[in-house]
Amino acid sequence: MDFAEHEDHRAIREAVRDVCRQFDDDYWMRCEADHVFPWDFYQEMAKGGWIGIAIPEAYGGGGQGLTEASLVLEEVAASGACMNGASAIHLSIFGMHPVVLHGDEELKARYLPRVASGDLHVAFGVTEPDAGLDTTSITTRAVRDGENYLVRGRKVWTSKALESEKVLLLTRTTPKDRCAKPTDGMTLFVADLRDPAVHINPIAKLGRNAVASCEVVYDDLVVPESDRVGEEGHGFKYLLDGLNAERVLVASEALGIGRASVRRAVGYAKERVVFGRPIGQNQGISFPLAEAHARLRAAELAIREASWRLDAGLPAGEQANSAKFLAADAAFKAADAAVQTHGGFGYASEYHVERYFREARLQRLAPIPQEMVLNYLAEHVLGLPRSY
Repeated sequence: MDFAEHEDHRAIREAVRDVCRQFDDDYWMRCEADHVFPWDFYQEMAKGGWIGIAIPEAYGGGGQGLTEASLVLEEVAASGACMNGASAIHLSIFGMHPVVLHGDEELKARYLPRVASGDLHVAFGVTEPDAGLDTTSITTRAVRDGENYLVRGRKVWTSKALESEKVLLLTRTTPKDRCAKPTDGMTLFVADLRDPAVHINPIAKLGRNAVASCEVVYDDLVVPESDRVGEEGHGFKYLLDGLNAERVLVASEALGIGRASVRRAVGYAKERVVFGRPIGQNQGISFPLAEAHARLRAAELAIREASWRLDAGLPAGEQANSAKFLAADAAFKAADAAVQTHGGFGYASEYHVERYFREARLQRLAPIPQEMVLNYLAEHVLGLPRSY
């Protein structure tokens, strides 16, 4: 086995770090406090071609794989941008993967070049207030009306809805009770968000406030048939094609938050002098940080295996879910250790680790909670009976 870092991967890391150096922790603290989308950062990332890194070259993208995309998001998070930075570009980098795989040529040509250039922002509309993780129970309907569909329903946790022109929207075109399987009868669209039939309200939340999460209500939104992704009724299958990739990207973001947390904590532990010596000299401080580092290294190896398998076209359900679980826990422990290292100052915004802590906590919830990852591993890897 060869663990040498690929020269191209090293170049990606260094180039993304160069962009991120322009946006320090104070910049992200202001964006968070003011609930302002990081437009300057987004534009610089688009200018460097990082937004379109995973979009095929035929549509103006970089044509790179999941591994390269994961490195970009890891470095963004590790710079101190954490989820505010990663979420600003995450959906643009890989969110249109179902369109890449299943959209017709006209749909791809219409949207992918604009996404790759950073011109088009696309949100992701799947979760509903009454369905939660039970995606087969969504009730947002798309009813055929000639060459159009009329969409009515409500979604929650739609990130970037305020900034986005379009939404990758999962709907029911056939009621669940009329389908042979619960996963049948769902259809995916690239729908308008800037339409009078769409009503968007931000959800007040604990963190990652530079990128709003929204409730979105669709009140007979007209969606042309030409904006349908693939065949009617196959939307759930199309979503599944991207789930493992999303696990890996989120795991990479968690790894970056953990790295940022350890970096901040180690710097403080070296400089903070109490009782005549640096606090990092005390094992009560140094051991938790060393353990955090070890856990992050283990998570990184799991992430790299998962992304390699996906890029190679190999099954990766076990690897992707394990990577997400390990990285989310490692990031949270690292952020918690960073707050503890700072003592009372860890609770103060000016030291930034409290922001890292809040954003690391999100990793254990989204886009899938740790318990559901364990459900997957128990059933599909260990062969235990389904628990839900």
